[in-house]
Amino acid sequence: MTPLTSPPLPPSAIAALAELGIGSREQLAAHGAVSAYLLLKAAGQTATERLLFALSAAERGLHWQQLSDHDRAQLRHALRAHPPVRLLPPLAEQQRYMDAALALAEQGARDGEVPVGAVVVYRGEIIGRGYNQPIGRHDPSAHAEMLALREAAATLGNYRLAGCDLYVTLEPCPMCAGAIVMARFDRVLYGAREPKTGAAGSQLDLFANRQLNPHTAVFGGLSAERCQQQLSEFFQQRRS
Repeated sequence: MTPLTSPPLPPSAIAALAELGIGSREQLAAHGAVSAYLLLKAAGQTATERLLFALSAAERGLHWQQLSDHDRAQLRHALRAHPPVRLLPPLAEQQRYMDAALALAEQGARDGEVPVGAVVVYRGEIIGRGYNQPIGRHDPSAHAEMLALREAAATLGNYRLAGCDLYVTLEPCPMCAGAIVMARFDRVLYGAREPKTGAAGSQLDLFANRQLNPHTAVFGGLSAERCQQQLSEFFQQRRS
């Protein structure tokens, strides 16, 4: 591992990167300069254009003044095109809310619905809950995420859910992903991938489409094995 140095990076940026788990040139390259820049910004660091250039230079082992005009133009373009980046909540918090979503999914399974559960969290409190109910409600839009965000919006008295996180046991489909983007959630944390209809990267990525003015950062794989096992057991029981 090649440690990050000053120059090209200021000491404060090196210390902040270390707190984010980026302590070497190789780790910086794995994240990419633009992603690291946005992580620093999300962590509250002063994020100037010069810092973006310095990160790219550090990744290459250069001084930021050695970047060409073309290099800088490419970095500016990549920054404009990059999906939103936010920091993850503490792990214990992530697990607690995903556990609540899994319990809701289990309730859906008992009702004969595909077990998917979701909760909306605002300032440390669950303000919206949902599990799949399209069969019981005779409603094709009654997915776990849709029901949870409807309840959350009613709780806050606002159709925009900025400042909220959504925890869901399965990668959102295009319908749910579109609603999440329009509601302006801060973060989505999902469990199992949905290879057939997933709209957070498996089939398409609506959250990365800059034409939709995205505000939502997406993190997959939280309690993925438990979420997938719950689905697998449900379908095995159905087949038997």
